[in-house]
Amino acid sequence: MIGRCRSVVLTGLAGHVIDVEAHVARGLPAFTIVGLPDASLAEAKDRVRAAVASSGVEWPRQRITVNLSPASLPKSGPATDLAIAVAVLAAARTLDAARARELVLLGELGLDGRVRPVRGVLPAVAAAVEAGSPRVVVPAGNADEAALVAGATVDGAVALASVLRALGADARPESVEPVRAPVVASTWSAPPDLADVRGQTSARVALEVAAAGGHHLLMVGPPGAGKTMLAERLPGILPDLDDAEAVRVTAVHSLAGTFDAARGLLRRPPFEAPHHTASAAAIVGGGAGLARPGAVSLAHAGVLFLDEAPEFPTRVLDTLRQPLERGEIVLHRAHGATRYPARFQLVLAANPCPCGHFAGTGEGCSCTALARRRYLGRLSGPLLDRIDIQVPVLAAARSDEPGEPSAAAAARVAAARAAASERLAPHGWRTSAEAPGPWLRQVTSRQACAGLWRAVDRGILTARGFDRALRLAWTLADLEGAPSPDSGHITEALALRQGITA
Repeated sequence: MIGRCRSVVLTGLAGHVIDVEAHVARGLPAFTIVGLPDASLAEAKDRVRAAVASSGVEWPRQRITVNLSPASLPKSGPATDLAIAVAVLAAARTLDAARARELVLLGELGLDGRVRPVRGVLPAVAAAVEAGSPRVVVPAGNADEAALVAGATVDGAVALASVLRALGADARPESVEPVRAPVVASTWSAPPDLADVRGQTSARVALEVAAAGGHHLLMVGPPGAGKTMLAERLPGILPDLDDAEAVRVTAVHSLAGTFDAARGLLRRPPFEAPHHTASAAAIVGGGAGLARPGAVSLAHAGVLFLDEAPEFPTRVLDTLRQPLERGEIVLHRAHGATRYPARFQLVLAANPCPCGHFAGTGEGCSCTALARRRYLGRLSGPLLDRIDIQVPVLAAARSDEPGEPSAAAAARVAAARAAASERLAPHGWRTSAEAPGPWLRQVTSRQACAGLWRAVDRGILTARGFDRALRLAWTLADLEGAPSPDSGHITEALALRQGITA
């Protein structure tokens, strides 16, 4: 007798519906799981056996073989425990095998029979619905999250016994409390208001331009000038995520265990600010087996802020170069490749020197010229070439006047983004930062581009820098309501891009 049901395994955000097949045959009692399981999944046989016994159901004392199909797809994690238990008992004719085949089951089993929450339920349920299997059983602690997927019919299971009874087995009624889904570290918080920032007019303009076009930003200035304050307020002037991005961002945070389903889908752009001691794996993703999402993916559709950027190891900073260009990160491991979205706005903040007090004249600075060059030299040329806006942030002068609130800047950003979307949406892009250079060069007048070509001829801009400055010019035009950039926008774009070296 063969029992069958279905489950879902994740490779990055890509969900794969798998068949869980169990065969019960005569022979010495044994339990084998095949189909490229990892160590945590191979240990499922001990969890499943104990959970079935705790549910008051007799475990078949025969030779049991469980196959996770397709066998060529690596499987990891404990999310298939529930499906394995149901498939084995279906093969032993303990429950209704036909009804079991209609279900997609997700959940880790505890030794006491409780169904424990797992990570990545939202993308897993979405994959099941897309594959034509909308009837899904998930842990009770993940039921709210699974219910966010349109078209899914979700049942939340507190314990294995309740699932077995629903399928016709004579299981012991459970009297246990459901296991709540843990939230490792919720990244959501209301962004502070720009009104808190006094002065810093040029830096505020740069922040608004960055928000309007989705551009990357580098701010260099002395300690206490307001670099961190400005960066933390960038999400507050960004527009809400649309439905597709909200689902995608929520799926990443679900997989990382940083999503609170009680808040619903994540509608605000996320903000990630890792410490400068973070490893490359923490920034781009990694871990044993198939890699987990890192800070670049948790910041997808939002902001990744690296404070004291020169303090980060150069090797870690240079790992950002691929996602900055492609908007995604592909992590290759021995068990396969994992792909995560990583289209974020990078904001870097740096002091001008190790002591932080260099202001061009050298007064008050205790650093040598060599130390200053080495300090900012930790930001490699290829990385800086990908930063659209590079501005100095001077020490703020005393001011009792409150700054302009975030709501006013957000309104201008929304209008500029609406203009860009109207122009770019037919091509599948939303912001100027996403538009490819060849297309922008075709729709921009030669007269406007002349200033950029002169900068290339003088060695001020690279070919990549040309395209990034042109994107910046289009954003400036959108903020002014102009139909296309002119020479004035080009000059302003060059000033924003070359502000630190000017």
